[in-house]
Amino acid sequence: MSQLDKVKWIDFPSVRDARGVLTAVEGGLDIPFDIQRIFYVHHPLTDRGGHAHRDTDQVVTAMAGSFKLRLSDGVRWVTYELNDVTRGLYIPRMVYIEIKDMTPEAVCFVLASTHYDIARSYRSWEDYLAAVRKAGEREP
Repeated sequence: MSQLDKVKWIDFPSVRDARGVLTAVEGGLDIPFDIQRIFYVHHPLTDRGGHAHRDTDQVVTAMAGSFKLRLSDGVRWVTYELNDVTRGLYIPRMVYIEIKDMTPEAVCFVLASTHYDIARSYRSWEDYLAAVRKAGEREP
């Protein structure tokens, strides 16, 4: 099974009443991992991403505006548009991620399963492909 086959939408529980909408997200319940890091990308000037994490799972949502996530397993590419604050996209480890077409007001909000360590990521397409090939050679 490809890591791309594990990518899935997660609908965040939301409650609407006369005051508006409250959306709550809980690690280990709504998110399929314990949250170790939260970060967000905002005031975009160019595309972002261009890397894959060796051992980090993520859930990404658009807190404002919209953007596209272009994901790859080293063989095929899939694109998702994020534009709904009540919905996130689960992205497992070892998926190459590109963030594209961010609107000026976009806020890309990310929940991650590990603390950040640049040494635990593949920062170029070429390095990622080499790691995917190497992992494929180890499979029976």
